[in-house]
Amino acid sequence: MPNAETFRALVLHQNQVVVDLVRLTLNHGLFVVRAGHDLVEAEAELAGWSPHMAIIDMDHQDSIALLERLGTSRAPGVHGTPVLGLTRHGDLPSKLHAFDLGVDDILMVPFSPEELLARSIVITRRLTGTDPVVAPIRLGEIELDILGRVIRIGDSVVHLTGIEHSLLYLLASRSGQIVDRETILDIIWGADFVADSNVVDRHIQSLRTKLQDDYRTPRFIATEPGRGYRFVPTFSNLGWDRGLEER
Repeated sequence: MPNAETFRALVLHQNQVVVDLVRLTLNHGLFVVRAGHDLVEAEAELAGWSPHMAIIDMDHQDSIALLERLGTSRAPGVHGTPVLGLTRHGDLPSKLHAFDLGVDDILMVPFSPEELLARSIVITRRLTGTDPVVAPIRLGEIELDILGRVIRIGDSVVHLTGIEHSLLYLLASRSGQIVDRETILDIIWGADFVADSNVVDRHIQSLRTKLQDDYRTPRFIATEPGRGYRFVPTFSNLGWDRGLEER
């Protein structure tokens, strides 16, 4: 069960793959996550539900409207919902504009799961003055320790590279669903990354080797020929937040 420092996070992003990745990343006993693909859906989630923080795609056409709805402002004495802004634009003017709109922090896309969690913890720490406990989560036989970037499978401890760690989280966040190579490239390497033809396959192979996962009889990552990859185990913590929606 989640600890006493469970927070509510609202996400605005039109890409469901990103939403699922954020949801899994923050679901380490820390956050109950609700999401909207646009302003209408985000406002519907806000009905009778007040988030401790929001994660907003600053490149979304509804980002400014949602910031206003959340009462975010840089005016003295005005305190709205803390916001972590996501953006693909890393230039200084874009970042300064986001801060002028009232966001508390900016995270460049693509991002690593641990960076997203770390920045979310910093924002919520300002609300409580304490450091929350980050609990491991289980994905079938796999236990994920996001802080140490350590994977445990039974008595075995597996250390992953940053890319492998992000790849595992991405696939796991879409448990049972196929993730194609183009989506993997976009979410992990970024839209501007010029990749060789098998960069995704090579990293999948490396991840499988470390997980001791046989592609012929996969326990964790299945290949869907011509379509992409599918994570086999289900997220066993899914639903841990039931009953906490009104906290």
